[in-house]
Amino acid sequence: MTLANVTTPLLGFVGAAVIGRLGDAALLGAISLGAVIFDAIFWSFGSLRMATAGLTAQAVGAGDRAEIDRSLARALTAGALAGVAIALLQWPIGLAAFGVSGASPAVVAALSSYFHIRILSAPFVLANYALLGSVLGRGRTDLGLVLQVAINLINIALTLALVLVADLGIAGAALAALGAEAAGLVLGLFVVTRLGSHPFRVPLAEIRDAAALRRTLSVNVDVILRTLAIIAAIVAFSALGARQGDVILAANAVLWNLFMIGGFFLDGFATAAETLCGQAVGARDEARFRAAASLSLRWCLGFGLAVSLLALAGGPAFIDFVTTNGTVRDAARAFLPLAALAPVAAAAAFAYDGIYIGATWTRAMRNLMLIALAAFGLAIAATQSVGLGNPGLWISFVIFLAARGVGQAIAYPNLARRTFRTA
Repeated sequence: MTLANVTTPLLGFVGAAVIGRLGDAALLGAISLGAVIFDAIFWSFGSLRMATAGLTAQAVGAGDRAEIDRSLARALTAGALAGVAIALLQWPIGLAAFGVSGASPAVVAALSSYFHIRILSAPFVLANYALLGSVLGRGRTDLGLVLQVAINLINIALTLALVLVADLGIAGAALAALGAEAAGLVLGLFVVTRLGSHPFRVPLAEIRDAAALRRTLSVNVDVILRTLAIIAAIVAFSALGARQGDVILAANAVLWNLFMIGGFFLDGFATAAETLCGQAVGARDEARFRAAASLSLRWCLGFGLAVSLLALAGGPAFIDFVTTNGTVRDAARAFLPLAALAPVAAAAAFAYDGIYIGATWTRAMRNLMLIALAAFGLAIAATQSVGLGNPGLWISFVIFLAARGVGQAIAYPNLARRTFRTA
């Protein structure tokens, strides 16, 4: 799944580059801001993928094919309802997002055109989350790769065609995203059908089963709250950086992209952990579960260290590639050593996220995330009170990432014992 995850930040680079060729700074600012807004909206519902993957993996491990279809049917239903609600509420959502952005009138005008088209993709996006989770929960990461890459490549091709050839501007970029997600839904339904699933044949009574709905809702709500805590930390980091001036904001944006590329690689290992650990829990195989968890943790820690070292060595060249502004380059280089610590600090958290989701320990994951967020807040207060400024922000962010992994590591032994305790 690593390659599929890497296509996501690459897609952002391509979209910005295509719009950037139009020579209008307001359009470039609008598509960049639009990407942030939709990342926040859709990422908040990422639980549909993660929860579906965990529940499906456990059903696979237990050999319950009917539950695989029921889990997917419930996820598709939830995704459709949430997606339609988002599309219907686009005006109040848009007004709130535009107001918080603080962008210029020119940017807001362009952003509005982009926003009100792309938000129509919400039902397709959330349905694709459910389909991807179902595919990954079965251990078919190859098909998950096909789905993700297909959506991203279609998006890139449509963006080039609609923006540069059809001259539709930023509206063309929004239409490209909408078309790619719709195509991804068709492809995803074809894939799960070929795997033997028929979610639309699941009786409504089974979808509405009270006990199953409570479990599904509990898992999803826990993951949503956990995700909102991550978003809160990122928003606070970005907002406090922005208050230190445009140069610091730009430098942090460059370094953030460097961290995100490494993070998408680490997320590939976390996805594997979801499947392997979830199937082991479903099969009630403690030895297999512990082996999968240990393997995932070792791979994430090793890769996180490698990414951090690579960031230190190749960071200056990356900075020069992303920005031509000499002042921004100098600032980014000054903070690079601290930013380079982020991947290795986050490695354990990525591994344990996969383990916890596969085992559906989502309540513990939620609570530990809130503790890490509190640690982040205390670190921010401490570093800023002594005037550390932007270095203090990066130190606090690294503490936040490390606190997540440490907390999950401490809770892991007891959670594993309780999961496999015999009646």
